[in-house]
Amino acid sequence: MQKYDTKIQLIFHFLKGAKRFFVMSALCAAMVSLLDMLSPRIISFTVDCVIGSDEPAVPGAVRRFLDMAGGIPALRAQPLLIAAAVAFVGALAALFRYLFRSCNARGAERFVERMRNELFGHIMYLPYTWLSENSTGDIIQRCTSDVQTIKRFISEQMTSLVRTFILIIMALTFMARINGHVMLVSFAFIPIIVAYSLFFHNKIGSAFEKADIEEGKLSTIAQENLTGVRVVRAFGRETYERERFETQNTGYTYFWIRLIKLMSAYWSSGDILTGSQTLAVVCLGAYLCVNGKLSAGNYIALISYNGMLMWPVRTLGRVISEMSKAGISIERLRYIMNSEKEKNPENAVTPRIQGDLVFDHVSFTYENGSAEVLHDVNFTIREGQTVGILGGTGSGKSTLMYLLLRLYELPPENGKITIGGYNIADMEASHLRRNIGMVLQEPFLFSRTLSDNIGFALQNRLPEADKGAHSKSSLNVHMEKIRQAARIASIDDVIESFSEGYDTFVGERGMTLSGGQKQRAAIAQMLIRNTPFMIFDDSLSAVDAETDHKIRTALKEFLSSSTVLLISHRITTLMNADQIIVLEGGRIAESGTHQELLAKNGLYKKIFDLQAAGAEEIHAS
Repeated sequence: MQKYDTKIQLIFHFLKGAKRFFVMSALCAAMVSLLDMLSPRIISFTVDCVIGSDEPAVPGAVRRFLDMAGGIPALRAQPLLIAAAVAFVGALAALFRYLFRSCNARGAERFVERMRNELFGHIMYLPYTWLSENSTGDIIQRCTSDVQTIKRFISEQMTSLVRTFILIIMALTFMARINGHVMLVSFAFIPIIVAYSLFFHNKIGSAFEKADIEEGKLSTIAQENLTGVRVVRAFGRETYERERFETQNTGYTYFWIRLIKLMSAYWSSGDILTGSQTLAVVCLGAYLCVNGKLSAGNYIALISYNGMLMWPVRTLGRVISEMSKAGISIERLRYIMNSEKEKNPENAVTPRIQGDLVFDHVSFTYENGSAEVLHDVNFTIREGQTVGILGGTGSGKSTLMYLLLRLYELPPENGKITIGGYNIADMEASHLRRNIGMVLQEPFLFSRTLSDNIGFALQNRLPEADKGAHSKSSLNVHMEKIRQAARIASIDDVIESFSEGYDTFVGERGMTLSGGQKQRAAIAQMLIRNTPFMIFDDSLSAVDAETDHKIRTALKEFLSSSTVLLISHRITTLMNADQIIVLEGGRIAESGTHQELLAKNGLYKKIFDLQAAGAEEIHAS
């Protein structure tokens, strides 16, 4: 994976495909600067030589052009020629200014498009551990607000930098040709402006970084509450969450006010310095003009050039100050882009996923320093078997599945997991996951139609022609697979009862469906893949006992050739499994069939009796 050692290196990576537009905009900006310099010289020439009687001091090429036009007398007789020249120069400047803005805008949009694509593509392949350690709100804030900050800096400040330097050099050069003393007075303020900009640079950067971090926290709170709005309202926590948001928003506002105060101090001091620069040039120019050392036309030109000089000098200072904010944003994106993608081992294998599944003396502890989650777990699941896993909260049931899917990597010294004799650590991760289906207790559904959600795995398998044309035959096959999976998951009749049927749009995270409906839709989504290994992680917890039995009966026929792992706290879901493993405190407490475990009169029997007694009480009531 490419590492970005510097911010500049990352910026140039993002600029691929957009650099030509920025180069064109810089050239157009240079032409605008050159043309802007001509108007004051035309006005100076008009005042001194056309209106006045001074002998024109112009280059040879310009003098030949004047002679072709009839010389100074012709210009005095036809002053509209001078107006036409000013208008022509202005029109050319307007044309190049339009080209500058057009190229700059296209470059900026290409630039930000590549940034978004690169960031999203990189995040998609980051390890599950990285995603769990970084809040969603902060990641979104980096990919939106920080991206926009960098875009503004590149498109508004950096592209103007060329024009700024050209304006400064040209303005000082033209001023020096008129009067060197005035030029030196004007130039003397430039280092001072740059120096105070550098002084504010670090202060503004530090303040912006704190404000950016607080914005990420604010985005996280908003994202969590919008996603979990039903939980918030169910527990009547609207007031608490609103106050929590307002508290964070107050802190965020405080940091922005602090940043604004710094920026106000920066711009106010800049106004004082540039005002002093203008005052010095006006006073010295007036003194020289009164004493006959400077013509009126040249005095007007000097004032114009100094006015032109003020904007680029202030722009140069602004680039320095804005660089602080952009630098923080680039660093935040560099953190994402330099984060290691999920890696496959060298010479990763892609064997056919079949055979026995073996957990060989597996122990595991999460990186956050928590206690050991699994300790010396050792069991074998024969190919085609259905195995139930029972255990209380924190017993390590889900961790077994995360390790099997390599969402967390198992250190070599902590045992190994093999399928058909192949260590899954030696396999290509995507190949392994394509062959293992999993349904979580809390399934995730996208904000799409039910058919899109259930057929999610099929969308990558459609031929390219069908993706574009959506041919009738391919869509029919597609829908038939979706309906078959939905029937097995006992949700087909529910979907058909909706007014839009399979075209019913599901809200974010499937919030328009009940818990049981979401679980059944997720089961159908997994079944459509027909993988050799299937995991049900407490995925029937939200359905009633009758539907649970109906789904298990349908699954038994459909999954006859697959190896199935059923994780559940409900013994009725597990009792028909070929083998049941009971976990307690990350260790295997018992294993065997339903009847064997009842005969052992251990933990399984105790849980069975408790659930049976609870069921009798519910039935009696």
